[in-house]
Amino acid sequence: MQRPRSKYGNKKTEIDGITFDSAKEARRYSELRLLERAGEISDLECHPVYPIEINGKRICKVVPDFGYLEDGRRVVEDVKSPITRKNREYRLKKKLVEAVHGIEVVEI
Repeated sequence: MQRPRSKYGNKKTEIDGITFDSAKEARRYSELRLLERAGEISDLECHPVYPIEINGKRICKVVPDFGYLEDGRRVVEDVKSPITRKNREYRLKKKLVEAVHGIEVVEI
């Protein structure tokens, strides 16, 4: 029995026991691991969770693809295709995490 095709045509890929939603995301993880080994970045996290709470009420959570430190600054990345960048829910959650947590989400 074949698995149904994903909504955006991506293929789940596993590296180091971590399942990524796409081969593009897995490639970026490999690049970041090399940068971490070279000492260019540190504290690499996959799928960090950022809860969104407003006035003590939990609204949602945002789970970008990667977080790490570069030159003492927190960097949060989300690997997206041009199609998913247009997704309304994604754009809203990106704005929420930037406003509530004061961080910029970099799209790769």
